Order: sequence, then C-alpha cells, then structure tokens
Amino acid sequence: MNLFIRNLPSVAIISAFAMAAITPLPVIAGEQGSIARGAKLYDKWFAVTKAEKPTETHSAWPASNEKKKGNVTWRCKSCHGWDYKGADGAYSSGSYKTGIKGVNGMAGADLASIVAVMKDDTHKLSGLMDDADFQDLAMFVSKGQIDMSALIDYDTKTVKAGNAAAGQDHFETMCVQCHGANGDLPKDMKKTLGKQLGNPQEVMHKILNGQPAEQMPALRTMDRQVVVDLMAHIATLPTEK
Repeated sequence: MNLFIRNLPSVAIISAFAMAAITPLPVIAGEQGSIARGAKLYDKWFAVTKAEKPTETHSAWPASNEKKKGNVTWRCKSCHGWDYKGADGAYSSGSYKTGIKGVNGMAGADLASIVAVMKDDTHKLSGLMDDADFQDLAMFVSKGQIDMSALIDYDTKTVKAGNAAAGQDHFETMCVQCHGANGDLPKDMKKTLGKQLGNPQEVMHKILNGQPAEQMPALRTMDRQVVVDLMAHIATLPTEK
C-alpha cells in the first residue's frame, strides 16, 4: 500500500504542513490488540485475512523499481517501510527504494480519513478487506507507530543501549519454545533470527506486533527496553543454521 505516493490528488486534502504537525493520538485501554492486528495487516494483509495473494504488480508501484514484482508490491511495508518513514527512512536505498513517502505523516490522523485513502484509486484496497480490517489498519497507522530511529542505529544496524544479558532472560522465557536456543526455528524459517537482524527495523516491527498468520505474540504492551534487550541478545545468536 502506498498512502503518500508522490503528489497524487487523492491525498491533496492533507497539506504537507498539516501532516508534519500531526502527533500520535493517545492509546486507550483495549486498543492495543486492534493496533497489533493492524500492524500485521500493514506487514502482509492478505496473509492475515487469508485472502488470495495478488499476482499482478500493483499499478502504483514505481516503474523505477524493477526489482520487486507481484504480491510483495501490495504490502504496505513495501512502499512505506518497516520504520514507517518510506523514502526518509531505511528504504531510502536498497531493493525496496521507491521514493515514496512514509505513513508517519498520518500518525494521529482521523481513522475515517486514513480508510478513505486506503480505498482510493491509488491504493485499490476497496473490497479486498472488510470493515474491521480497515479499522484495525487505520488504528495502527494513527496510533501504533513508533520512532525506530530513537532505538536503532541505522548506520550500524544495531539497537541503542541494549542489554544482551537481560535480553537472554526474555528470550529464554518467551521466545525459545518456538525459535529454539539458537534462533533457528521453526524449520521453515528461511533465515535464523541472528541473520534477520540485518534488517533490524523489520525485526522490531515483528517483535512489537507479531508475525502475520502465525502464533507469534505481540510484545507492544511491554516496555520498549524489553524489545531492545531482546534484539541485543538476538545479535549474539548464530547467523547460519
């Protein structure tokens, strides 16, 4: 999904100044589950809803990026990044470089306005999800984003102020049953957790919100230091199976 692709008329109702001024709305009790589910929809909505995978490349996917095609171009994260900053974040370079803005400018926005953009002629999601899906995804965009640059050093791809020993305790009590002591499980996981830290923004998003269509718990209600410490420990795990 591509909420802010270039300067399309569909989003002209929100000025650049207004977007920059928006701050996240406060999260009230009972909303975190909706936000976490919305974050998984942001990751891969068709896996969460058990919809048929899109086969064609999304019509809004920039022609300048020929590296990605098919269903991956329909994932919100593919345009706007795991850090929600799009061209201003980790996706300013690399195989997902598109030049597209992030969704961070919509933090705090009215849910109905966010849903309207998702359903417009650019994003083409109308009819592909139900009302509850759109509501959860809008909840994440409006209330669930965090500033990953405050927690991750983008140059070294390491977490800031992480305590690996504390992270080991968290890992061995919450994660080890599914991922194994070396972070190489489940068997169908293509990369070990240590290897996946090559993309720390993705790892942080999934620790906070869970993995689409899997039983992985979302830890977003925990102190952010728990997440940072977990990632510091994962950095010590093998990168090969």
